[in-house]
Amino acid sequence: MPDRSPLLRIALWAGAGGVLIALLEVLQYRYLVRAYPFEIYGGLIAVVFAVLGLYGGRRWSRAREVVVVQEVRVPVEEFELDEENLRRTGITPREREILGLVAEGLSNRQIADRLFVTESTVKTHVYRLFDKLDVRRRVQAVQRGRELGLVPWGVNESARSRSPVENRTKVG
Repeated sequence: MPDRSPLLRIALWAGAGGVLIALLEVLQYRYLVRAYPFEIYGGLIAVVFAVLGLYGGRRWSRAREVVVVQEVRVPVEEFELDEENLRRTGITPREREILGLVAEGLSNRQIADRLFVTESTVKTHVYRLFDKLDVRRRVQAVQRGRELGLVPWGVNESARSRSPVENRTKVG
């Protein structure tokens, strides 16, 4: 093992020299402040801004959580129309079709565009559905249609085998 005593002696002399220089600086601090006040205050302001910049940069460039939506196949039971309730309520095939589109969340205008009819025709069918199902609102009509087996539960018929799933991942 090499002899460390010369290295230790050099380190002690360097430390003593550093302490001596620091003491001399403290003693001359009063004269230094009088001689260079703008430089000292400018240096302090620069240090403050550097610290704030580093803090802000680290805080704002931190990894953020991003939501990624991907479609996953979900098995769904095959929907069976309850013919007895359909006959009992007196709902026509066109009204049942409109009830299905209402269940998908489409507006009257969107339903009219999809079925190539006027919006007032859709409103008439929806009004008749409300009367036949004894409800006052679209949501109640869909709920009643599902209870009677006229509309499938859960996801709509056009997207029955898909369901979006959210995955949260960190980016950055």
